[in-house]
Amino acid sequence: MRTPTITRHELARRRGQLSDLQAYVQSLEGEFGALHQRLQEFVARYTDLLGPLYLELDALESQLHLATSYLSEALRRNGVDVRMPMPPKPTALPQLPTLPAAAPLPHEPQGGMVEIEPPSLKQLYRRAAMRLHPDLARSDIERLQRETDMIDANAAYAAGDRPRLERLLLRAGEDPLKVTGSNGDAVLEWLRRSELGVQGRLRVVQAHLLALQAHPMHQLLQAISQAEAKGLDPMAVMASRLRTQIAERRQELYIGQRLQPESSLAQAFLHQRIERMGAATS
Repeated sequence: MRTPTITRHELARRRGQLSDLQAYVQSLEGEFGALHQRLQEFVARYTDLLGPLYLELDALESQLHLATSYLSEALRRNGVDVRMPMPPKPTALPQLPTLPAAAPLPHEPQGGMVEIEPPSLKQLYRRAAMRLHPDLARSDIERLQRETDMIDANAAYAAGDRPRLERLLLRAGEDPLKVTGSNGDAVLEWLRRSELGVQGRLRVVQAHLLALQAHPMHQLLQAISQAEAKGLDPMAVMASRLRTQIAERRQELYIGQRLQPESSLAQAFLHQRIERMGAATS
């Protein structure tokens, strides 16, 4: 009798390992979900408090860039070699990584592991003769292949070579259960594909969890939580700093819009702006 591809004991052991691995992946998915929810709530709080201030600051920076661009062009027309300031970059609102949905695992063969009395060598040969008969060919090429296969089947039967007969029938599409008396090959393939699928999902979840833990908003949340535990209000401090920057940009804009390109103050103002923003290469 043919040695089973996988024994019931081995199948039970590996099915248990697969179940344990799935449970571990689910626990990591839960950890990711809890942290993502916590960060999402923090991002909403951060955006509600600081978002309008960042938008106002960005708008002022854009107006300042326009004013200094006009000023630098006017200085160039007056023969003064000046560089253009770099345009400001808008403040990007924080975005959190999301965990992609898991791909479905393959379905286990219906009925699980099945083992029956395998056919005798003579029964196997008769099945091969019916399955591989050249008269069933639908083309000349297929007839040649069937004739070759039947020669192999005759030789295998004469030599008592059961594995060779099995390979011919399986290659021809015969039901493995009717050839070997077991669907072990199909069960083993399902098990391998399932294991690979869960292992792949584990790598995806681990990578996304690490990315979420290393996200700047997570680090900021940790720092703010520690400060608030000491009775401090770091979010209010951040808002105050932004309001200070807004007031400074308003003052800069007021000055920049009123400077005459002939004045020495215009070059100094432009130089100060370039130092803060950097200079364009062209």
